[in-house]
Amino acid sequence: MTSRVRGALSAALIALACLLVPFGALAAWAEYGLADTGRYVTAMAPLAADPAVRDGVADAVADEVGEPARPLVRSLTRTPAFGTAWEAGNRAVHRAVLRAVREGGHHAVTVDIAPIAARVEHRVTLPRTEVAVLPAPALDRLRKGYDVLEVAGFWLPVTAAALAVTGIAVAACRRRALTATALGTALGGALLGLAVAVGRRLTLTDLTDPVRRPAAGAVYDALTGTLRTVSWLLVALGLAVALSCWLTGPYGPLRARRASAAPVPDPAQRPTRARL
Repeated sequence: MTSRVRGALSAALIALACLLVPFGALAAWAEYGLADTGRYVTAMAPLAADPAVRDGVADAVADEVGEPARPLVRSLTRTPAFGTAWEAGNRAVHRAVLRAVREGGHHAVTVDIAPIAARVEHRVTLPRTEVAVLPAPALDRLRKGYDVLEVAGFWLPVTAAALAVTGIAVAACRRRALTATALGTALGGALLGLAVAVGRRLTLTDLTDPVRRPAAGAVYDALTGTLRTVSWLLVALGLAVALSCWLTGPYGPLRARRASAAPVPDPAQRPTRARL
Protein backbone atom coordinates (compact mmCIF):
# COMPACT_ATOMS: atom_id res chain seq x y z
CA MET A 1 0.00 0.00 0.00
CA THR A 2 1.53 3.32 -1.09
CA SER A 3 1.84 6.33 1.18
CA ARG A 4 -0.80 8.21 -0.81
CA VAL A 5 -3.35 5.42 -0.44
CA ARG A 6 -2.57 5.06 3.25
CA GLY A 7 -3.01 8.79 3.76
CA ALA A 8 -6.36 8.86 1.95
CA LEU A 9 -7.65 5.84 3.85
CA SER A 10 -6.47 7.29 7.16
CA ALA A 11 -8.12 10.64 6.44
CA ALA A 12 -11.43 8.96 5.56
CA LEU A 13 -11.43 6.81 8.70
CA ILE A 14 -10.51 9.71 10.99
CA ALA A 15 -13.13 12.01 9.42
CA LEU A 16 -15.82 9.39 9.90
CA ALA A 17 -14.71 8.78 13.51
CA CYS A 18 -14.83 12.49 14.33
CA LEU A 19 -18.24 12.76 12.70
CA LEU A 20 -19.55 10.00 14.97
CA VAL A 21 -18.18 11.61 18.16
CA PRO A 22 -21.09 13.99 18.89
CA PHE A 23 -23.70 11.43 17.85
CA GLY A 24 -22.05 8.74 19.96
CA ALA A 25 -21.90 11.00 22.99
CA LEU A 26 -25.54 11.98 22.54
CA ALA A 27 -26.69 8.37 22.16
CA ALA A 28 -24.65 7.19 25.17
CA TRP A 29 -26.03 10.03 27.30
CA ALA A 30 -29.61 9.16 26.36
CA GLU A 31 -29.17 5.42 26.87
CA TYR A 32 -27.05 5.33 30.03
CA GLY A 33 -28.04 8.63 31.62
CA LEU A 34 -31.50 9.74 30.59
CA ALA A 35 -32.95 6.21 30.42
CA ASP A 36 -31.52 5.23 33.82
CA THR A 37 -34.01 5.87 36.62
CA GLY A 38 -31.41 6.43 39.33
CA ARG A 39 -29.39 8.94 37.30
CA TYR A 40 -32.54 10.67 36.13
CA VAL A 41 -33.85 11.13 39.69
CA THR A 42 -30.44 12.36 40.86
CA ALA A 43 -30.31 14.95 38.07
CA MET A 44 -33.81 16.18 38.83
CA ALA A 45 -33.48 16.28 42.62
CA PRO A 46 -32.03 19.84 42.92
CA LEU A 47 -35.02 21.26 41.02
CA ALA A 48 -37.25 20.72 44.05
CA ALA A 49 -35.92 24.01 45.39
CA ASP A 50 -36.46 25.94 42.13
CA PRO A 51 -39.46 28.33 42.47
CA ALA A 52 -40.25 28.16 38.74
CA VAL A 53 -40.32 24.37 38.84
CA ARG A 54 -42.53 24.38 41.93
CA ASP A 55 -45.04 26.67 40.24
CA GLY A 56 -44.91 24.61 37.08
CA VAL A 57 -45.60 21.41 39.01
CA ALA A 58 -48.51 23.03 40.82
CA ASP A 59 -50.04 24.28 37.58
CA ALA A 60 -49.56 20.97 35.77
CA VAL A 61 -51.05 18.89 38.56
CA ALA A 62 -53.93 21.32 39.03
CA ASP A 63 -54.75 21.18 35.33
CA GLU A 64 -55.01 17.40 35.55
CA VAL A 65 -56.83 16.89 38.85
CA GLY A 66 -59.05 19.96 38.70
CA GLU A 67 -58.83 23.73 38.95
CA PRO A 68 -60.08 23.93 42.60
CA ALA A 69 -57.01 22.02 43.68
CA ARG A 70 -54.63 24.74 42.42
CA PRO A 71 -54.21 26.66 45.72
CA LEU A 72 -53.89 23.42 47.64
CA VAL A 73 -51.25 21.96 45.35
CA ARG A 74 -49.33 25.25 45.21
CA SER A 75 -49.23 25.38 49.01
CA LEU A 76 -47.97 21.80 49.13
CA THR A 77 -45.02 22.65 46.91
CA ARG A 78 -43.88 25.16 49.54
CA THR A 79 -43.63 22.58 52.32
CA PRO A 80 -40.31 21.00 53.36
CA ALA A 81 -41.62 17.57 52.40
CA PHE A 82 -42.03 18.56 48.77
CA GLY A 83 -38.46 17.39 48.06
CA THR A 84 -39.40 13.86 49.08
CA ALA A 85 -42.57 13.97 47.01
CA TRP A 86 -40.68 15.42 44.05
CA GLU A 87 -38.19 12.57 44.12
CA ALA A 88 -40.93 9.98 44.47
CA GLY A 89 -42.91 11.57 41.66
CA ASN A 90 -39.96 11.64 39.26
CA ARG A 91 -39.12 8.04 40.09
CA ALA A 92 -42.72 6.93 39.51
CA VAL A 93 -43.04 8.83 36.23
CA HIS A 94 -39.73 7.57 34.90
CA ARG A 95 -40.51 3.97 35.76
CA ALA A 96 -43.98 4.23 34.26
CA VAL A 97 -42.62 5.60 30.98
CA LEU A 98 -39.86 2.98 30.80
CA ARG A 99 -42.33 0.20 31.52
CA ALA A 100 -44.65 1.43 28.78
CA VAL A 101 -41.78 1.75 26.31
CA ARG A 102 -40.42 -1.72 26.99
CA GLU A 103 -43.69 -3.62 27.35
CA GLY A 104 -45.49 -2.16 24.36
CA GLY A 105 -49.09 -1.08 24.06
CA HIS A 106 -50.72 1.99 22.55
CA HIS A 107 -52.25 3.73 25.54
CA ALA A 108 -51.38 6.93 27.36
CA VAL A 109 -49.05 6.71 30.33
CA THR A 110 -50.64 7.82 33.60
CA VAL A 111 -49.40 8.01 37.18
CA ASP A 112 -51.42 7.91 40.37
CA ILE A 113 -50.20 10.83 42.51
CA ALA A 114 -52.20 9.90 45.60
CA PRO A 115 -49.26 8.06 47.26
CA ILE A 116 -46.99 10.94 46.34
CA ALA A 117 -49.34 13.54 47.80
CA ALA A 118 -49.60 11.48 50.96
CA ARG A 119 -45.88 11.97 51.53
CA VAL A 120 -46.42 15.71 51.68
CA GLU A 121 -49.55 15.82 53.78
CA HIS A 122 -51.51 12.75 54.87
CA ARG A 123 -54.85 14.57 54.94
CA VAL A 124 -54.79 15.84 51.38
CA THR A 125 -57.86 14.91 49.33
CA LEU A 126 -57.63 15.54 45.61
CA PRO A 127 -60.62 15.38 43.22
CA ARG A 128 -58.75 13.11 40.84
CA THR A 129 -55.34 11.49 41.33
CA GLU A 130 -54.63 10.03 37.89
CA VAL A 131 -52.23 12.31 35.99
CA ALA A 132 -51.42 11.75 32.31
CA VAL A 133 -47.69 12.12 31.69
CA LEU A 134 -47.37 10.87 28.09
CA PRO A 135 -50.04 10.61 25.37
CA ALA A 136 -50.27 7.51 23.20
CA PRO A 137 -48.89 9.09 19.96
CA ALA A 138 -45.85 10.44 21.80
CA LEU A 139 -45.31 7.01 23.37
CA ASP A 140 -45.17 5.36 19.95
CA ARG A 141 -42.51 7.81 18.78
CA LEU A 142 -40.57 7.39 22.00
CA ARG A 143 -40.63 3.61 21.67
CA LYS A 144 -39.08 3.76 18.19
CA GLY A 145 -36.37 6.12 19.40
CA TYR A 146 -35.66 3.96 22.44
CA ASP A 147 -35.15 0.88 20.29
CA VAL A 148 -32.55 2.75 18.25
CA LEU A 149 -30.83 4.11 21.36
CA GLU A 150 -30.40 0.66 22.85
CA VAL A 151 -28.13 -0.20 19.91
CA ALA A 152 -26.60 3.20 19.16
CA GLY A 153 -25.79 4.05 22.78
CA PHE A 154 -23.14 1.34 22.85
CA TRP A 155 -22.05 0.83 19.26
CA LEU A 156 -21.66 4.43 18.12
CA PRO A 157 -18.92 5.32 20.66
CA VAL A 158 -17.21 1.94 20.11
CA THR A 159 -17.29 2.40 16.33
CA ALA A 160 -15.93 5.93 16.58
CA ALA A 161 -13.03 4.76 18.76
CA ALA A 162 -12.27 1.81 16.47
CA LEU A 163 -12.28 3.99 13.35
CA ALA A 164 -9.98 6.54 15.00
CA VAL A 165 -7.49 3.90 16.13
CA THR A 166 -7.50 2.24 12.70
CA GLY A 167 -7.07 5.58 10.94
CA ILE A 168 -4.05 6.43 13.07
CA ALA A 169 -2.56 2.95 12.64
CA VAL A 170 -2.69 2.94 8.81
CA ALA A 171 -1.48 6.55 8.43
CA ALA A 172 1.88 7.19 6.80
CA CYS A 173 2.53 9.89 9.43
CA ARG A 174 0.93 8.81 12.68
CA ARG A 175 1.73 12.02 14.52
CA ARG A 176 -0.13 14.03 11.91
CA ALA A 177 -3.02 11.56 12.03
CA LEU A 178 -3.17 11.80 15.81
CA THR A 179 -3.23 15.58 15.60
CA ALA A 180 -6.06 15.47 13.07
CA THR A 181 -8.01 13.07 15.27
CA ALA A 182 -7.55 15.29 18.30
CA LEU A 183 -8.68 18.41 16.45
CA GLY A 184 -11.66 16.54 15.00
CA THR A 185 -12.62 15.35 18.48
CA ALA A 186 -12.46 18.92 19.79
CA LEU A 187 -14.61 20.07 16.88
CA GLY A 188 -17.10 17.28 17.60
CA GLY A 189 -17.29 18.37 21.23
CA ALA A 190 -17.91 21.96 20.18
CA LEU A 191 -20.69 20.87 17.81
CA LEU A 192 -22.22 18.83 20.62
CA GLY A 193 -22.26 21.83 22.93
CA LEU A 194 -23.78 23.95 20.15
CA ALA A 195 -26.46 21.31 19.56
CA VAL A 196 -27.38 21.35 23.26
CA ALA A 197 -27.71 25.13 23.21
CA VAL A 198 -29.78 25.14 20.02
CA GLY A 199 -31.95 22.32 21.38
CA ARG A 200 -32.68 24.36 24.49
CA ARG A 201 -33.74 27.35 22.45
CA LEU A 202 -35.98 25.28 20.19
CA THR A 203 -37.52 23.44 23.13
CA LEU A 204 -38.47 26.64 24.93
CA THR A 205 -39.67 28.31 21.74
CA ASP A 206 -42.07 25.46 21.01
CA LEU A 207 -43.85 25.94 24.35
CA THR A 208 -47.19 27.61 23.82
CA ASP A 209 -47.38 28.85 27.41
CA PRO A 210 -44.54 31.33 28.10
CA VAL A 211 -45.24 31.13 31.83
CA ARG A 212 -43.85 27.58 31.93
CA ARG A 213 -40.66 28.39 30.04
CA PRO A 214 -38.53 29.08 33.16
CA ALA A 215 -39.47 25.70 34.62
CA ALA A 216 -38.88 23.94 31.30
CA GLY A 217 -35.51 25.66 30.98
CA ALA A 218 -34.48 24.52 34.45
CA VAL A 219 -35.49 20.93 33.68
CA TYR A 220 -33.65 21.01 30.35
CA ASP A 221 -30.49 22.33 31.98
CA ALA A 222 -30.64 19.67 34.70
CA LEU A 223 -31.06 16.84 32.22
CA THR A 224 -28.37 18.03 29.82
CA GLY A 225 -25.81 18.98 32.47
CA THR A 226 -23.81 15.79 31.90
CA LEU A 227 -23.96 16.28 28.14
CA ARG A 228 -22.57 19.81 28.42
CA THR A 229 -19.76 18.53 30.64
CA VAL A 230 -18.91 15.83 28.09
CA SER A 231 -18.80 18.41 25.30
CA TRP A 232 -16.31 20.55 27.24
CA LEU A 233 -14.21 17.49 28.09
CA LEU A 234 -14.04 16.51 24.41
CA VAL A 235 -12.95 20.01 23.46
CA ALA A 236 -10.33 20.17 26.22
CA LEU A 237 -8.99 16.67 25.56
CA GLY A 238 -8.79 17.17 21.82
CA LEU A 239 -6.99 20.51 22.08
CA ALA A 240 -4.60 19.17 24.74
CA VAL A 241 -3.57 16.20 22.58
CA ALA A 242 -3.22 18.36 19.47
CA LEU A 243 -1.09 20.89 21.38
CA SER A 244 1.12 18.12 22.76
CA CYS A 245 1.66 16.71 19.27
CA TRP A 246 2.62 20.13 17.95
CA LEU A 247 4.96 20.96 20.83
CA THR A 248 6.83 17.68 20.54
CA GLY A 249 6.72 17.46 16.75
CA PRO A 250 9.64 18.10 14.39
CA TYR A 251 8.51 21.69 13.84
CA GLY A 252 7.40 22.39 17.39
CA PRO A 253 9.10 24.93 19.68
CA LEU A 254 10.28 22.23 22.11
CA ARG A 255 12.08 20.31 19.40
CA ALA A 256 13.55 23.53 17.99
CA ARG A 257 14.68 24.60 21.47
CA ARG A 258 16.41 21.28 22.07
CA ALA A 259 18.08 21.47 18.69
CA SER A 260 19.37 24.99 19.35
CA ALA A 261 20.66 23.96 22.76
CA ALA A 262 22.69 21.05 21.36
CA PRO A 263 26.48 21.71 21.43
CA VAL A 264 27.99 22.65 18.07
CA PRO A 265 31.29 20.89 17.37
CA ASP A 266 34.34 23.18 17.12
CA PRO A 267 35.91 22.99 13.66
CA ALA A 268 39.37 23.39 15.22
CA GLN A 269 38.81 20.20 17.23
CA ARG A 270 37.84 18.09 14.24
CA PRO A 271 40.26 15.19 13.72
CA THR A 272 42.48 15.55 10.66
CA ARG A 273 43.71 12.78 8.52
CA ALA A 274 47.38 12.08 8.72
CA ARG A 275 49.21 12.91 5.51
CA LEU A 276 51.26 10.16 4.03
